[in-house]
This record gives sequence, C-alpha cells and structure tokens, in this order.
Amino acid sequence: MSSNSKALSLFALFLAACLVLAPGSAVAGHHEKGESKKEKAGNPLKDPSLAIDRAPKQFQVEFETTQGKILLEVTRAWAPNGADRFYNLVKIGFFEDVAFFRVMENFMAQFGMHGDPKVTTAWSKARIRDDAVKQSNLRGFISFAKTNQPHSRTTQLFINLADNPNLDGMGFAPFAKVIEGMDVVDKIYKIGEGGPRGPGPAQNRIKILGNTYLKKNFPKLDYLKKATLVE
Repeated sequence: MSSNSKALSLFALFLAACLVLAPGSAVAGHHEKGESKKEKAGNPLKDPSLAIDRAPKQFQVEFETTQGKILLEVTRAWAPNGADRFYNLVKIGFFEDVAFFRVMENFMAQFGMHGDPKVTTAWSKARIRDDAVKQSNLRGFISFAKTNQPHSRTTQLFINLADNPNLDGMGFAPFAKVIEGMDVVDKIYKIGEGGPRGPGPAQNRIKILGNTYLKKNFPKLDYLKKATLVE
C-alpha cells in the first residue's frame, strides 16, 4: 500500500460509520421510528436497548468464517464500553452471515454491518461512549470503527492485519486480540477500499440492501458465519 493510499484509508476509518449513522442519533438506544413495536418486541437484534449486559473481565469468542476458525480473547479493562458492546453482539447472534466488506492488504479487515438492513438501521443509532486507548493497534488486535465525532461507535469493527500504532492517537481503542487463527485472518479476501475510492462495496448500499447487494455484486467476499462465546 502506498503512503498516499494508506493515508486515505486511515482517514476513511474515521468515516467508516458515517453512512450508517443517522443525523441527530443519540448515544445508546434511540430507535428507528418506522420500526413497528411488534417487530421489535423482545428481539435485541431489532431493539439494542435489550442488549446491555456487562461483559466478564476476560472472555473468549470463536469466529467461524468462510476461511476457517479464529479465536479471540477479550480483556474488558482495555476498553470497557467496546468489550461490553461486543459481548452483547455475540450473545444475541448479531455476527451471523456478516461480510468482511473492507479488507486492505497490510492494513485491516473490517466487518460488522448486518446482512439485514433493518438490523443495521436499528443498531446504527445505538452508539457507545468512547474508551481511552490503553492498548496499541498492533497486528491481531481488534478495535471498533468510528467517525471523527465523539461517541460514534456502533457495530463495525476491524482486525489489524499489520502494526498500526498511528491509529492509537486517533482514538481507536483495541478491546481484544486474535490468539489463534491469524493465518485464517490473513486469508480473508482483500476487496480493498469501497465506494468511490476503490473497488469494494459502498456502505450506503450495504445499509439499504444488505447481503442481497453484497452477494450479487461481490461474490468473492468472505463472511463471518457465526460467533460463539467459549465457555
């Protein structure tokens, strides 16, 4: 990756959640008005206010992907708000058939936009507060994507494919690391940058059409098939 393209990519990470954040959305729990109460009732995928458990101090999660299995270890003390959000997303089954839609050589693998547009819309408004950066964005460490606005994290995450310590000062707070299966992470299909900057998917199209758009237009993408808490 050239220095210019990497600089654009770093800036784009700040914009990663912009297209799925509605104007005026509040931190944690403001819901889509168009969603019926019946459809949301008792379903944390459609109602983020139902997914607010506190994560354990440390826990492991197994990712089953189209390239193989990856084992993560989460340390809550590194980034408590991020760890809590991730813990709840795993518990409710959010990461099922979720695409790695922005994967860049020697940089990072981004995922976390749900295949169902209604779920993406619901969670795009459930922002969490920023965490202090206590760990560096080194190879194998995982952080939430965010905009350049305060408290903008929702469900998008990335795995660092290389050491990216320059992200630390930009407020990207790692909360977990890959402890097994980094070779699997390296095999994830590298679609490159999305939207007008490159050949990858446009986030506004993912928001509107979900996996229907991705599977029709980007058949080589890899997917997170499911995520499971390891007992």
